[in-house]
Amino acid sequence: MGKWSGTGLNLIWRPTQPASGSDRFLEINLTDETMEFDVIPGDIPNRGLLQADLTMTGLRYLQQVTDSNLNAGLHVEPGLWLNIPATTDPALPGTIARLATIPHGTSMLAQGIASPPSAGPPAVPAASITPFAIGNPAALLQFPEQTLADQSNFRTSGQALNGVTQEMLNNPNSVLSNALSELTIASTVTLQVSTDDATPVLGGGVANTAFLQGGPDGPNAVAARVSATFWLQTIQGSAQPNLLQYSQTVLLNFNGISWPHVSVATLHPAPTS
Repeated sequence: MGKWSGTGLNLIWRPTQPASGSDRFLEINLTDETMEFDVIPGDIPNRGLLQADLTMTGLRYLQQVTDSNLNAGLHVEPGLWLNIPATTDPALPGTIARLATIPHGTSMLAQGIASPPSAGPPAVPAASITPFAIGNPAALLQFPEQTLADQSNFRTSGQALNGVTQEMLNNPNSVLSNALSELTIASTVTLQVSTDDATPVLGGGVANTAFLQGGPDGPNAVAARVSATFWLQTIQGSAQPNLLQYSQTVLLNFNGISWPHVSVATLHPAPTS
């Protein structure tokens, strides 16, 4: 609850006009971030037909992200987290859902599972920004922008790259692992959500504006899928969770390719005034 703040990394392949010499640009941002939470007052009833009504509870949140090198705004996201009891039709255990609205023109509902607390730190997997052919994640496509030593006019440059390393491009989640390296974590609660209508549970989806979705010639840059893992952690000696990390991947589809947009951050409760 309350306000959390910290730092992170944002990596996004965005389209450019082919006349410029490329169809893509790799934007890299070291970030400052705040996330504010407050409880939705009262229960949230859901009326049932095939099973009895259920009652949900939830949180409202507001996420704001800036480029820490340029002190420039990057992202604003109002949304909701819902706690959904087990259901009989469909037959599902208790689940969670995240509803978000992004000013670029995308709304999404990602549903999933919250694990019970486990001892120790999270096992943070590697993340990748390597693009692939739409619908075929095994058909990876390497581009020179992924290697900082390779010259490119289609990648962030100058002051905005201060503090960026090749390790960050190879595995954005290394930023999370490095932030944990000098901490002793007593316990972790893991929240995993996805917009897939099957994985990890039924439900979910993404909606895009007409500009993003495009017409007969294809999309400008449609957000096709969102998956995210949040780790709510308790540092050794603390009475309650006081470290929040997340890794999120959005697949942006354009020009026949899925381009991973990866965002990560490590947040702590902000001091109260």
